[in-house]
Amino acid sequence: MIVGPLTALRGWARALKRDVVALWIAARDPRTPWRARLLAGAVATYALSPIDLIPDAIPVLGVLDDLLIVPAGLWLALRWVPPALMAEYRAAALDRDRPRSRIAAAVIILLWLGAIGITLWWWRGR
Repeated sequence: MIVGPLTALRGWARALKRDVVALWIAARDPRTPWRARLLAGAVATYALSPIDLIPDAIPVLGVLDDLLIVPAGLWLALRWVPPALMAEYRAAALDRDRPRSRIAAAVIILLWLGAIGITLWWWRGR
């Protein structure tokens, strides 16, 4: 049956969630190199935002951003954070609840409002 692949997928999803929280912690720790802090902060903010840049209601693209952008950003950020620090952040992430990024939600809302405003301005000028 498909129990093996589903179990592996669930384990991968749990590790992904843990690593997002670990990157959130890494972005706030001064021991993390600056470029890793920037990328870790951006990836964690995007992944933890309650609002997607591309809404899931848009067929294919809505899910594609979650399936490509977050794992690709995680992969790169994890390469930039020193392994010893990442092990410490992962252990700390197990004891924390998943944070929420209100700032990322506000930025995404502003981007959408700007896009709507530009579209209306362009449409009105026709």
